[in-house]
Amino acid sequence: MGLFQSFDICASGMSAERLRMDTIAQNIANVNTTRTANGTPYTRKSVIFEEKQLNPVTFNDTLEYAKKFKGNGVRVSSVYDDKSTDYIMEYDPSNPDADADGYVARPNVNTVTEMTNLIDASRAYEANVTAFNAVKSMAQAGISIGTSS
Repeated sequence: MGLFQSFDICASGMSAERLRMDTIAQNIANVNTTRTANGTPYTRKSVIFEEKQLNPVTFNDTLEYAKKFKGNGVRVSSVYDDKSTDYIMEYDPSNPDADADGYVARPNVNTVTEMTNLIDASRAYEANVTAFNAVKSMAQAGISIGTSS
C-alpha cells in the first residue's frame, strides 16, 4: 500500500462520516415536520457505507487487483428513507394535519437515537483524522531521514 493510498483511505472515511453527520442533522432538524411537499410527515433518513473498490476492466486487471492490498477506503452506497420504523401517532385534534380521528402522524425520528448516532459518527470522524495525522507524521519523518546529514 502506498503512502498516498493511506491518505485517500482516511479522507474517504472523513467524507463518509461527514455525510452521515449531515444526514443526522437533517433528521434532527425535521423532528417536528408533519407535512412535506408530498403531504406526508418527514421520514427519517439513514446512510449505508460500503468498501470503495477499484473497477477492473480486464481479467489481467482483476488478477493484479487480487494480488494487491484490497482496502481502498469507504464510500456511501446510498441514503435511504427508513420505512421500517412507524410514524409516531399523537392525539391533537386542533392540528391542521390531524386525521379524521384527531391523530397527527409525526416523523419517525427519535432524538435520543439521532444524538447517539451523531456521537458515533463524530468519534469515527475523529478516528480518521487521527489516522490521517499519523500517516502525515510518518511521511514527514521519512522526508527528514533523507535530509538529515
